[in-house]
Amino acid sequence: MAGRLFIFGLGYAGKRIATRLRERGWQVDATGSDGNIAFDDDAVVRAALAGASHVLSSIPPAESADPVLANYGDALDGKWLGYLSSTGVYGDRGGAWVDESTPLRGARRQARLAADLAWLAREARVFRLAGIYGPGRSPIDRVRVGKAHCIDLPGQVFSRIHVDDIESAVVAGFDVPPGAYNICDDEPAEQRAVTEEAARLAGVEPPPLQTIEEAGLSEMARSFYAQNRRVSNRKAKRALGWEPLYPTYREGLRSLV
Repeated sequence: MAGRLFIFGLGYAGKRIATRLRERGWQVDATGSDGNIAFDDDAVVRAALAGASHVLSSIPPAESADPVLANYGDALDGKWLGYLSSTGVYGDRGGAWVDESTPLRGARRQARLAADLAWLAREARVFRLAGIYGPGRSPIDRVRVGKAHCIDLPGQVFSRIHVDDIESAVVAGFDVPPGAYNICDDEPAEQRAVTEEAARLAGVEPPPLQTIEEAGLSEMARSFYAQNRRVSNRKAKRALGWEPLYPTYREGLRSLV
């Protein structure tokens, strides 16, 4: 049965979710540059929240507090709540596997960790997303314009998720109890392997192998490479009845060519 969804922050994944639900007859309101409501228009936001059956937030936390909970937490009672978090809350694990029972620690941004826990305390479905890619935002696009890197870090692996698989996981989450769910594909992989496969599919030469120092990466990008872990999606598969359409980066990249 169609419902009414309010999205805080209509970003890359949020737009995908909104499109699919509108196709199914849902009414979707959202804040953000592509939304129809301004976040700071308190009266309009609260009126829309009052009529919403489901509320999803993809707004990243501020340093002091989660802005949605700080400004509108009192208007969320009785709603289905969802929050798009990050697998970064697990911190660096030296390449070991993590799942939802793994203690959280050492996130690059402690504010993200605090927001994750705050939404869990509000009985939300917290979707911990791996590195997001999809149309217009993928290694395929980067190798085509010469902005990709092949970083020489053997054993350094990352988990990923196609934006379409985020959409299907969130919708599957409408029918499950509150809790944390890792949303990622089945195969953590080295960044170098993904970039080389993207170059092959795009028909271009892969970028040269470089160290982090040679690549001249930003501090944010360098901190990304300081995280090494393998993320398990078994709970999401079991509890949500969800299977990623793109179980590895290979299928995901092929869909973008």
